[in-house]
Amino acid sequence: MPATDKANRPMSSITEQEALDFHSHGRPGKLEITPTKAMATQRDLSLAYSPGVAVPVKAIAENPATAYDYTTRGNMVAVITNGTAILGLGNLGALASKPVMEGKSVLFKRFADVDSIDLEVDTENPDEFINCVRFLGPSFGGINLEDIKAPECFIIEQRLREVMDIPVFHDDQHGTAIIAAAGLINAIELTGRDFKTTKLVCNGAGAAAIACVELIKSMGFNPANIILCDTKGVIYQGREEGMNQWKSAHAVKTDRRTLAEAMEGADVVFGLSQKGAFSADMIRSMAPRPIIFAMANPDPEITPEEVARIRDDAIMATGRSDYPNQVNNVLGFPYIFRGALDVRASTINDQMKIAAAQALAELAREDVPDDVAAAYQGSRPRFGSQYIIPVPFDPRLISTIPVAVAKAAMETGVAGREITDLEAYAQELSARRNPIASTLQSLYERVKRRPKRVVFAEGEEEQVMRAAVSYANQELGTAILLGREEQMRETAEKAGIELNRSGIEIVNARLSDRVEAYTEYLYQRLQRQGFLHRDCQRLINTDRNHFASCMVALGDADAVVTGTTRNYYTAFEDVRRCIDPKPGHRVIGVSVAVCRGRTVFVADTAVHDMPTSEELADIAIEAANMARRMGYTPRVAFLAYSTFGHPTGERAERVREAVKLLDKRRVDFEYDGEMAADVALNPRIQEQYPFCRLSGTANVLIMPAFHSASISTKMLQELGGSTVIGPILTGLDKSVQITSMGAKDSDIVNMAAIAAYTSGT
Repeated sequence: MPATDKANRPMSSITEQEALDFHSHGRPGKLEITPTKAMATQRDLSLAYSPGVAVPVKAIAENPATAYDYTTRGNMVAVITNGTAILGLGNLGALASKPVMEGKSVLFKRFADVDSIDLEVDTENPDEFINCVRFLGPSFGGINLEDIKAPECFIIEQRLREVMDIPVFHDDQHGTAIIAAAGLINAIELTGRDFKTTKLVCNGAGAAAIACVELIKSMGFNPANIILCDTKGVIYQGREEGMNQWKSAHAVKTDRRTLAEAMEGADVVFGLSQKGAFSADMIRSMAPRPIIFAMANPDPEITPEEVARIRDDAIMATGRSDYPNQVNNVLGFPYIFRGALDVRASTINDQMKIAAAQALAELAREDVPDDVAAAYQGSRPRFGSQYIIPVPFDPRLISTIPVAVAKAAMETGVAGREITDLEAYAQELSARRNPIASTLQSLYERVKRRPKRVVFAEGEEEQVMRAAVSYANQELGTAILLGREEQMRETAEKAGIELNRSGIEIVNARLSDRVEAYTEYLYQRLQRQGFLHRDCQRLINTDRNHFASCMVALGDADAVVTGTTRNYYTAFEDVRRCIDPKPGHRVIGVSVAVCRGRTVFVADTAVHDMPTSEELADIAIEAANMARRMGYTPRVAFLAYSTFGHPTGERAERVREAVKLLDKRRVDFEYDGEMAADVALNPRIQEQYPFCRLSGTANVLIMPAFHSASISTKMLQELGGSTVIGPILTGLDKSVQITSMGAKDSDIVNMAAIAAYTSGT
């Protein structure tokens, strides 16, 4: 049975069972607590708990501000709800809201490295809720209220802000308001308007709508030029039906009574209501170059396609990721709290919200970096009607928004800590990001914008079928499953996998009309290597790696992913019979390792056993190019057991010679060697070698041999808690990626996306 979205309609990309499996697989839920200090010895335990813990206890008792120095308080936010307005599902209770609140906590960590814990308070009484939360202040640096219905949410937030000395922020209200305000700033600039004279209609009078109106008034909008509407029509002075104190605060003197009348001649309309609320006549009646923010989720009040059929001069934003200019709260709350926490703010005031909105608006006007542009497949976004709001995975958000928020907090006197060097603070923030997650997301977005046909060579395997379905569901392109259709469908039926959907093709090599062409192609390549024509025909008919590789070689597909059922090197040999290296390139494998926020590229982890100096130099160039394509500035270290000549040895000499070869080639990236791994990765140790040419720690590690590369990445994965992706093949003339044998469906999808991403590059 299909899962449903906020409007209780079927979701095409996942099933209910997939959603349940995701949350129950392994350790249930989405969060865990991991210690940040070593707990390996008795001394460690004595420091962490009794008797050592008594020392910071006394320090905090003497000076409460030191709690930020000795505990997690300064990086901890509580996500708190009572479950009375869960997404679009309504009042389902505190316990039912827990998956959403866990998800919110994950977003805090993922985007801004803010630790967060979810708290579900089982009461609908505002006074009880307030009395519960108000006493939790010492535990946290901030409170994020979530999914609390109006009007209680207004009462709860206002009272908690009055009685607590840490930020209390209802994201459903202010998050939407801040992102919408950022888009509005840019839309007004593009249309030549100004805040004081622009006329705005807001349809919807719930928490988010009222917060939007309040924020833009704080930013300089003329209150007389804002008309707020609800289901009863215009909220005007003197209206009694369906009113409350929050609506009354925004009532205006007007003779307009309906939404249609309010929108006539309006410059801007905000929709925070429901699907279909804006009719064609309403849009047609607006002023020239109208600004339309249709933010109802999951379906906007009117779609961009519908507006385009009515008029061609509108600037649009929605709450959906499949349209330009998404009003997405994740652009705000992680970074706003990051800035507030870092200056130990006592509140998040209007000036901090405005600073966040202005910083977002300014960011959208800047040139887009390569790692964001990569998501647009060569069509670099530029400030304009289709790009007035940054995208959620823009890596500059972490170093931009918190800085603006922190600065505003300091300027308005609500900061408990001063940051004197904001530039250094921005650099520190950049280091907090988890780059590989963003890299993969950017990669996915790029492929979505230019979908690719990817062959899943081992199509009869259950996890491969699941991966192919996921690839198609995520709109990455067409997934071509290679195998016997009858057996494939039998396995799929048993596993509950639906193959009868768009984006899925099934190809049986024996029945394909391309067998002859592929056989001739392969025979021309292998006839002088001891292969007869019938040998090549047998390979095409019976070996899916050869068939899949020939599909790509002859342009019938864009990329191949294989390896689930075969040894990596067997699969690699199959591919190499069909596909040559790219002219002027060397085929290598690059593994991407991420540990505690640091990302390093390790090469060669797939092809060269004991590379020569010439091969090491080539490997460095290919690995640096891969790092650059993934959005990193390469700093290459040639690793060895020795460091800059000590101790001496034949193998170290080979590494030193590779460095000299790069000197002659005049490459455009930083490199040095030979050096030990700790010199490459530890800035304090690296300082002992002031002549080292690297400007910082290395992020591309060239190993002296395949065995050292393979051993080190696997040790990082098993002992160091690192995430390792790859080896990623690079240097082939066509795009092929090989997974590890027995890879999970999620790993296969990632490798398929990487294969699609690298096709044509």
